[in-house]
Order: sequence, then C-alpha cells, then structure tokens
Amino acid sequence: MRRITIAIDGFSSCGKSTLAKQLAHHLRYTYIDSGAMYRAVALYAIENGLIVDGVLVLADLLRVLPGIRIGFEHDDTTQRSETWLDGRNVEHRIRELDVSNCVTLVSPVPEVRAKLVRTQQELGAGGGVVMDGRDIGTVVFPGAEVKFFMTARPEVRAERRYKELRGRGADVTFESVLANIGRRDLDDTTRKADPLVQAPGAIVIDNSNMTSAEQFDIALGHVVKAIGTVAEA
Repeated sequence: MRRITIAIDGFSSCGKSTLAKQLAHHLRYTYIDSGAMYRAVALYAIENGLIVDGVLVLADLLRVLPGIRIGFEHDDTTQRSETWLDGRNVEHRIRELDVSNCVTLVSPVPEVRAKLVRTQQELGAGGGVVMDGRDIGTVVFPGAEVKFFMTARPEVRAERRYKELRGRGADVTFESVLANIGRRDLDDTTRKADPLVQAPGAIVIDNSNMTSAEQFDIALGHVVKAIGTVAEA
C-alpha cells in the first residue's frame, strides 16, 4: 500500500503537533514538526545577538543562514522526535516563551522560509510523512493526499499553552500567553510570505470543545478513508 502525505495546518497552540504525533505513531509514519524549525532559527538569533531590543538584525541573519543546521532525531527514552540545532538537542529550549515571542521576527523572512521549505520537502520526500505547520498544505506539500486545518478559540488555546508552560516550571501569566497567541495569529495570517490560510480541500477541525482522543478519532477516520481510496486507485 502506498504511503501518503498528511499535512496539518492551523493556528498556534491548537493541537497540531499532538494530532500529528498521534497519527504518525499509529500509522508508523515519520513526524516532522515544521514549527520547531522556525523556533530553532529564532533561538539561534537570540543566542547569537541577532535580535536587539526586539528587532531582528536581518543582514546578519541572512549572512549566517546557510550554515544553520536543523534536524530531528528520535529519542529512544521518550519515543519522540527531538529538535536539534547545530549538533545539540534544543527540543525543550525552543518551547519557552522568549523563543515564542521571537518566532514571528524570523518566520516572515522569505529567505528563512525558502531554506526551511526546501529542508521540509527533502525530509518528506517519498511519503509516509505527517507534517504540521502554517503552510504545509499550501506551500510545502500542496499535493498531500490528506490536509487538515485546525483551529480553536483563542482563550482555549491560551489556557492549554499556559498549563503546558506552567507544568514546565515557567514563570508566565495567562494574560501574557494570551497576548502572545494574539500576536502570533495576526502575524501568521497577515505576513506577505506564505500566510496562514486554509488549503484547498483541507478538512477543518475546530477542537475548542474536543478531547485529544476525539480529535484523533475524527482525523484518523479521514486518513483511513483516503488510504483506502489511494489503494483502490
């Protein structure tokens, strides 16, 4: 049976990664977290003094961009794919709020997007891939056999993200997390380079009032149907 490509797009903190990991594990597919790649670039910029007073030093980032190495390695202990930046595991560091606040400084940069899209397409060549992000079904894999577009009410997403960060010991407030999500939504939907939009043919999942298990069951039903259709073709 041919292995398909599953593209999951949607707003920040709406469970894209959770669903993508569940599907990848169930189907024995490769999971690629495209958002983590943008977070890794933002972390690189933070650590190398390329963000000054909240402003990205674009010329310096473009100069070093070709040499930034981002990839994923499977962790046998956690049974999860971990993000690596220039030879070190940054999976937990890139989830912190200071990185979240800087992602939108690097994600609209066309050169950054072009580099990461090329990397994503190389990682996903051959199918058997689940990838989530903002432009997977529109730019990275427009020919994906299954596309999902995920959303949830901002306050619901902020509450989920707040609990996640607090669970890691982060000193954050619900208000700061909600404000961060609002900024990211605006930046994601209004940027000139590959803005967040619903891909043609995408299946919309509003999980404001869903559990993770309910969301997974709905998505898996669509995937199983698509695989059956592909197998019969």
